[in-house]
Amino acid sequence: MTSPPLTTTLWRPTGPEELELVRALGWRAWPPRLPEQPIFYPVLNEDYAIRIARDWNVRYDGAGFVTRFEVDTEFLDRCPVRQAGGETILELWVPAEELEEFNAHIAGRIEVVREFR
Repeated sequence: MTSPPLTTTLWRPTGPEELELVRALGWRAWPPRLPEQPIFYPVLNEDYAIRIARDWNVRYDGAGFVTRFEVDTEFLDRCPVRQAGGETILELWVPAEELEEFNAHIAGRIEVVREFR
């Protein structure tokens, strides 16, 4: 009997427009990046996601949301982790052209865990 693949929890701070696109995709995938967005970057801890959603998305989009989702850990080994500031400010960098494959490795649904207005 084989056990299910191990997953890693990721978070993504997002504004209302991107969240609506995720909803339209059945809460199972992230929408394609825009031409000026070459990287999709979920973050590795909830505190960092909260800061972005609360301090950035609310200011520029009127609302900010923190989402949480699981991704197959073995697949994530190929995605570089970047430190975007302090020791705990870590992002996973997924090239836009690999987002469809990344989405295929999401286990379960993307869920909203925090909301700021």
